[in-house]
Amino acid sequence: MIILIFFIAHWFLSLFFQTFFQHRYASHRMFTTSKGWERVFYLMAYLFEGTSFLNPRAYAIMHREHHAYSDTEKDPHSPHFFTDIYQLMKSTIDTFGDHVKNTKNPEARFAGHYPEWPLIDRMGSSILSRLFFATAYTCFYIAFATHWWMFLLLPVHFMMGPIHGAIVNWCGHKYGYTNFDNKDKSKNTTPFDFLMLGELFQNNHHKHPNSANFGKRWFEIDPVYPVMKLLHWIRIIKLRKAY
Repeated sequence: MIILIFFIAHWFLSLFFQTFFQHRYASHRMFTTSKGWERVFYLMAYLFEGTSFLNPRAYAIMHREHHAYSDTEKDPHSPHFFTDIYQLMKSTIDTFGDHVKNTKNPEARFAGHYPEWPLIDRMGSSILSRLFFATAYTCFYIAFATHWWMFLLLPVHFMMGPIHGAIVNWCGHKYGYTNFDNKDKSKNTTPFDFLMLGELFQNNHHKHPNSANFGKRWFEIDPVYPVMKLLHWIRIIKLRKAY
């Protein structure tokens, strides 16, 4: 039971900070916040994403490329140009790595207006940091696992961020329904969206990329949006008006 609680907690906490910080803040600037709170969110993203910490700058650039070239040959991760989800993940990781290492110069329109913290960026992307978190997860399993099959969950912990991205990019552009004609193949994958904290409302998001609420119809519930509304109400963040 402890292992399952740990797995579920890591899944949703890692996913929450990926969608809240790297996606909605770094990539789209759906809200503003103070430098102090930005650093708090930065550090929490690092701690909860762990082995698969996603450099916010690299994430933002790649995600902006995805929106600009959605489901075309220039899209860094459209499922319609890869034979399987493994090839999509590999290409995404390679592109992301190029942006982390600055070996690929992005178009000027994709650069800027994202948070950077060189210390955490270097630590989070280092092999040493990833090995530290992987070792910590493994030790936790050794201490609390009661059946051998539980250890099969460890690879998911190690690759949590890429797995989240693969699910969203593959399923969100192949399966589901559309509310809007976005001239691409983005879909809303309900009811599985709840497991991805709003990220599978891809069709809605591509229509309104700066809207903090990914749900648009009465039955489309974005679990992260009420949290953002609460943070806005207590003045930790300030939601921007969608345009």
